[in-house]
Amino acid sequence: MTMQTKNPAAEPTVSASRRVFLQQAAAAAAASVAASSVLTAAEAGLDPNSANWKYAICNETFGDWPQEKIFRFAAQCGYRGVEIAPFTIDPDVRKISAATRAQLREQAERAGVELVALHWLLAKTEGFHLTSPDASVRRDTAAYLVELGRLCHDLGGKIMVFGSPKQRNLLPGVSREQGTAHAVEVLQSVAPALAEWGVVLALEPLSPRTTNFMSTAAEAVEVAERVNAPNCRLLLDCLAMCSEAVPPADLIRKHRSWLVHFHANDRNSQGPGMGDLDFVPIFRALREADYRGWVSVEVFNTAPGGEAIARQSIEYMRSVERQIAG
Repeated sequence: MTMQTKNPAAEPTVSASRRVFLQQAAAAAAASVAASSVLTAAEAGLDPNSANWKYAICNETFGDWPQEKIFRFAAQCGYRGVEIAPFTIDPDVRKISAATRAQLREQAERAGVELVALHWLLAKTEGFHLTSPDASVRRDTAAYLVELGRLCHDLGGKIMVFGSPKQRNLLPGVSREQGTAHAVEVLQSVAPALAEWGVVLALEPLSPRTTNFMSTAAEAVEVAERVNAPNCRLLLDCLAMCSEAVPPADLIRKHRSWLVHFHANDRNSQGPGMGDLDFVPIFRALREADYRGWVSVEVFNTAPGGEAIARQSIEYMRSVERQIAG
């Protein structure tokens, strides 16, 4: 049975007292995320000389594998988390039943992994757009993002990655300032509802080849600053960072205070270590930034196959950890 619950984003007005409560909830959610990311190595059961990364991998890497099989295999490889693309469960998250959500979470727990985040939030959907000049489209987009937040919470996740390049591109006739204002409006309306579930929205810069909006880390931070919500932060992605003039390690250092989630991939769109991108300076910068969030493998070229990508990626990242520790 599909869950049918009240949609906070669809409410036309919010009382002053409720607004105060939601602002407090947003601050508490951000504090909770921060606290969960600063466990000592001993508390986490990790080598204090390592970078203490928590590795995850995106589920679409494995194509049409059953989700339970993905969870088990990821755990066998050494991943502690799996990141979910909602369309792999159902193109419309509103149709994912409470029973299915509970089953996925139970399968992950039984396999020994966490369902840490959602990404590709608007992929395979119709009628949603972050920067649309149409107010009704923006309202529908906000309402759907709230439903995604509900799904993230139900699965036990804490991060929603906003990538979805097609659904954020500046449309013809929409200036950058207008598009930014539209995006900020949508994200500000969504943030309080996500905060009630302890979910953080991570804005993902993508290369100019992929999108014409938030195509640099600085642009994503500018949007987050204007949203001005504790649970609107930044994701950095290695492939996307390679399109910038500033080296990835320097981007990490520059935006460290905004960084809440990290995607690991090579410049050839495959997994870390499967191309020519050197992760030593990248991981060293993450360690210097005291980053304790997830390092999640996201690939766009799955030609080598899910098994090879998963194994080679984590083996390479662990070898980089050893180099840094040495």
